Amino acid sequence: MNTLLIGKGDQQVHLNLKYANRHGLIAGATGTGKTVSLMSLAEGFSRQGVPVFITDVKGDISGLAMAGTPSEKLLQRAAQIGIEDYHNEANPVVLWDLAGIQGHPLRTTISEMGPTLLSRILELNDTQSGILDIVFQLADDQGLLLLDLDDLRAMLALVAEERKEVSAKYGLISAQSLAAIQRSVLGLERDGGKDFFGEPALQLEDLMRTNLQGRGIINLLAANKLILTPRLYSSFLLWLLSELFENLPEVGDPEKPKLVFFIDEAHLLFEGCPSSLLKRVEQIMRLIRSKGVGVYFCSQFPDDVPGEILGQLGNRIQHALRAYTPRDQKAVKTAAETFVPNPKLVVSEVISQLGVGEALVSMLADKGVPTMVERALIAPPRCRMGPATNEELQQVRAQSPIGGKYDHAINRESAYERLNQRRSGAATSNPTSTASDAANDGQTGQKAEEQGWFSELIFGNKRRQGLAETLSKQAARTVGSQLGKQILRGILGGMLGKSSRR
Repeated sequence: MNTLLIGKGDQQVHLNLKYANRHGLIAGATGTGKTVSLMSLAEGFSRQGVPVFITDVKGDISGLAMAGTPSEKLLQRAAQIGIEDYHNEANPVVLWDLAGIQGHPLRTTISEMGPTLLSRILELNDTQSGILDIVFQLADDQGLLLLDLDDLRAMLALVAEERKEVSAKYGLISAQSLAAIQRSVLGLERDGGKDFFGEPALQLEDLMRTNLQGRGIINLLAANKLILTPRLYSSFLLWLLSELFENLPEVGDPEKPKLVFFIDEAHLLFEGCPSSLLKRVEQIMRLIRSKGVGVYFCSQFPDDVPGEILGQLGNRIQHALRAYTPRDQKAVKTAAETFVPNPKLVVSEVISQLGVGEALVSMLADKGVPTMVERALIAPPRCRMGPATNEELQQVRAQSPIGGKYDHAINRESAYERLNQRRSGAATSNPTSTASDAANDGQTGQKAEEQGWFSELIFGNKRRQGLAETLSKQAARTVGSQLGKQILRGILGGMLGKSSRR
């Protein structure tokens, strides 16, 4: 049986890998050892050939990439728990960072994110979310790719320019709502969204690698800066879970998971989460285990996780909680109620008495039934229990097997470029025709002006008489003279282009 040694109470406590995809929870107050428990679990999965993905919010989980320092205290604890082959070693780690600074850039496209999650990132209301749906539909109908924020802005500008036509076909679009979306996009770009959206987009198989020795790769997402923008952090996690759910094949209950996903500071995923998205997360959690993916939430209090999801977390490690406030007392009660009772323990009392490195533990046993809660010493990790230095992390990144694939951004032709080409084409053809029309108008005006001057010369105007009138009067004075008549006909005929008749 493939198992992970979690710790030891009255007896050793193991996690059966067959039920590791039934999700889990690691909870406890600050400084009680829950991060060390997370690291111990992560490297245990890695040694069993299971890839791991972890969000590193505080930066202290990066020690997984480095071997720990031998100490007598750790050796004593390992011997007390019954770990026979304990020795310090590093783990195979790949570093990721949405901004591309502390790890490989982790990107997705606007289209892959979709209008629903994007609306949450932008904090749009229902009306604005409906307009964003129209923008996506319009891009699909016109064959325009939405890859990055430039593409999204270009589509919003197109809708603003053709608002009446788009409203008539897809539904009413108000200028105020459109402007609000554009402002939100600007805010998202300022928060770092410009680095997140683009190509090459993440391929899920790169999160599910093993090294040449058969150990699962631990993917570490640097989230210490990302956590400052909770919208982007939580929406990224929702997107990644959705991608895993939608793209991985059904495998039922495998002998061990295909991927284990650790979410640190899990409360950020659920704070302010709309009911529609919360239902989506609940659905994913119910069904993603059949894709061979286990999700483990790490947070201070168990009730940071909504009840509908908390009930699905079968494997529990609960570190100490201090009942100083009514909020803490409620959390202690919630934690106590989520465990299978042990007649030897009063959980509500023990939970506030646990020392650092101790926890109340309950794992799924045969047929997926949770075991009685045990008070246990948690097995120490073999890696460094502290952050790696910047120089060490740079060396880890330089040795990454996938660095060349993601480190250089690609900007292929998409909505932004196509719409700019349309505008450039219209601007190029329009000035030519305008200049031609202006030249034609100038020639026509000049010709009309010349014709008007000639007409006034011959026929005159209201203020002065013309040449024809002057000559006719002079000719009239030539009384009955045949010569005068001939002269008059000759002059008029020559000027007007008529042949004279005798």
